[in-house]
Amino acid sequence: MSTAAAATSHGSGAVGRQSVAALVSRLASVPGREGRLTHLDVRPARAAESVPWPAWVDPALVAAQEARGITRPWSHQAAAADAAWAGRHVVVSTGTASGKSLAYQLPALTAAAAGRRERGRRGASTLYLSPTKALAHDQLESLLALHLDTRITTCDGDSSRDERDWARAHAEYLLTNPDMLHRSILPGHERWAGFLGSVRYVVVDECHHYRGVFGAHVAHVLRRLRRVCAAYGATPTFVLASATTAEPAATAARLTGLDVEAVTDDGSPRGEVTLALWEPPLTSFTGENGAPVRRAATSEAADLLADLVAEDVHTLAFVRSRRGVEQVALTAAALLEEVDPRLAGRVAAYRGGYLPEERRALEAALRRGDLVGLAATNALELGIDVSGLDAVIIAGFPGTRAALWQQVGRAGRGAQDALGVLIARDDPLDTYLVHHPDVLLGRPVEAHVFDPDNPHVMGPHLCAAAQERPLTEDDLPLFGAGAARVVEALVRAGLLRRRARGWFWTDRRRAADLTDIRSTGGAAVALVETGTGRVVGTVDAGRAHGTAHTGAVYLHQGDTWVVESLDLDERVASIVRSDPGYTTTAREVTDITIRAEREHRTWGRCRLSFGDVEVSHQVVSYLKRSQPSGEVVGEVPLDLPARSLATAAVWWTVPDDVLVDAGLVGPAADDLDLPGAAHAAEHCSIGLLPLVATCDRWDIGGVSTARHADTGVLTVFVHDGQQGGAGFAERGYRAARRWLGATRETIASCECEHGCPSCVQSPKCGNQNNPLDKPGALRLLDVLLAQADDDPDEAPTR
Repeated sequence: MSTAAAATSHGSGAVGRQSVAALVSRLASVPGREGRLTHLDVRPARAAESVPWPAWVDPALVAAQEARGITRPWSHQAAAADAAWAGRHVVVSTGTASGKSLAYQLPALTAAAAGRRERGRRGASTLYLSPTKALAHDQLESLLALHLDTRITTCDGDSSRDERDWARAHAEYLLTNPDMLHRSILPGHERWAGFLGSVRYVVVDECHHYRGVFGAHVAHVLRRLRRVCAAYGATPTFVLASATTAEPAATAARLTGLDVEAVTDDGSPRGEVTLALWEPPLTSFTGENGAPVRRAATSEAADLLADLVAEDVHTLAFVRSRRGVEQVALTAAALLEEVDPRLAGRVAAYRGGYLPEERRALEAALRRGDLVGLAATNALELGIDVSGLDAVIIAGFPGTRAALWQQVGRAGRGAQDALGVLIARDDPLDTYLVHHPDVLLGRPVEAHVFDPDNPHVMGPHLCAAAQERPLTEDDLPLFGAGAARVVEALVRAGLLRRRARGWFWTDRRRAADLTDIRSTGGAAVALVETGTGRVVGTVDAGRAHGTAHTGAVYLHQGDTWVVESLDLDERVASIVRSDPGYTTTAREVTDITIRAEREHRTWGRCRLSFGDVEVSHQVVSYLKRSQPSGEVVGEVPLDLPARSLATAAVWWTVPDDVLVDAGLVGPAADDLDLPGAAHAAEHCSIGLLPLVATCDRWDIGGVSTARHADTGVLTVFVHDGQQGGAGFAERGYRAARRWLGATRETIASCECEHGCPSCVQSPKCGNQNNPLDKPGALRLLDVLLAQADDDPDEAPTR
């Protein structure tokens, strides 16, 4: 047994200030783990700053809070609540477990009680929006526990017809999500007229989750909400809650279209926080093209989870996939059973796909202490109450520094001390971060990037708004400066028709069905089980060609399915449950055309550009790889249409004479493969773009060529993966020196010889990571960066 669990015994159940360093040292000193701990960061404790209850708060609400042990609010809670009560839009952006909920509950519940006393009917209403149903239900339980007279309920996809009818007729505090608002409440606003006309507050909880294309969609859903509320005489005050983020006021303003003030001084107490950075070792196994492979972050997480549970340290392990969650929990339980069979039952998995009552039972068991270890997806990153945790393990960087601290913050609630362990995946960004802790820990958290002006996002929402109520000239500024141009395009397309009272929706379909707000590719493709007709799930329409084509092996909620057919017109993939013993990988041909250069910078004789491009993708075949070896056992051709993507890109060019002078071509080039060098640099730069933009590598794409038709020279492109762009490529352009410098450093510091998943190999490469030239990529980036100027403005312009 390789884990420390075999040599430990039951501990005190809390991570004490003096024990954290010793505990981490013990975990890192287990034989065979030498060198895995790359950095240890300790952040000091913070004292609380409390203030008196605001005088306007309902006395019954104060009494209910005091009965729960909250004798005085923290300073930031009172400041945000005062702003909202005064009718000012506000975002409270403070740390995890800082009690942001109280900031909006005080004005919302007080307004409901005051309105009902004065009029004897429904009081001033609050509409609460969260990214997930689980968080909304957690909030519901917390509100009901106050035992107030406020009529509180949820309305989501799980609600029955009777529950929805009651909500429309009586609710004063309604908890839902942006999807429900987009698909049901706004299209059916006439039935919700009583509620929408009484809305005084709109709460947007965990608003840092609304970024990229999803953020742009939610921004327009909120604009449609404001418009419909105004039609019924309501002008609600917006209260937003966010994890610590850069520029919270500007982000909240972009999300709501309103001027928003920010409350950022955190008055809650905080214990000492220790964060360990951890890198799994290279193994003796090889992957694609013979590249070395690191031990999986999930395997490392299972070992550490077992160790901490054996120490009686209450621990939450964040794992990216549902299947990974189950595997970590099972492996940790098996390791613990070797030590003490009683310990195996103290570890469980928590993920989406469980029934609500199963999730509630797990949350309760964790709070009671029946469970000591839990492996979970990022569903528990949100404000669900799982107090009393001592430690958090994170299997792979969660994408942003804000999300990292949000997850670490799940441990050490209140004044407890806490331990966090970030385990690097076999990925360029993770590898870079655990070896450059100053980049991860020495910088402020990111601003969130999303673009409500994207016409491909704005258009469907203008159609939906027109179906809800005819659009007028006065409405257009609400949706952004480009709304008039988008409306003209919709009229030309026959989707809107101009009449004396404004623009009307002309189609018989529901306009809200034009887009899935959580999808990057428009309406999603349904995964339908052959024989039963049951919809098992959905896949993003933009990714269906590569993941749900005929013959694809598709993993969904831990089960393996094979796609029998894909109907792109009907957006349906027919699937059967099967485990064929192999996986599939799509092979894709990609071409890119420059449509317009918006900006450029010259780096010596090289050039860095940002602008509009047209990307053409065509999946031409798929490979079958046997499991678990990964060996290619066959290739099957596919007949799928090419897809065109009009989007934004950042690109850089290196002229021929510069390549000659640098020895990248000609006699001095030795065995260097120039296309492979550009390809390797492209892969690593895609992996590192999330360092400067709040995106995932799956949100972006790239193309590289030794001679591009539009530039005539070597060119490397990195583009947004969404129609119209999402702001990620622009962020890369504005932070290009830092971004590409980190790319160069990642390649140089990787211990592999010819390239591996930690540096230049990509899991999404349509050419099966061939050709790649790691040494050539280093030389190419050296040439590019030799005369790079400072980044003039890293902030997005939109």
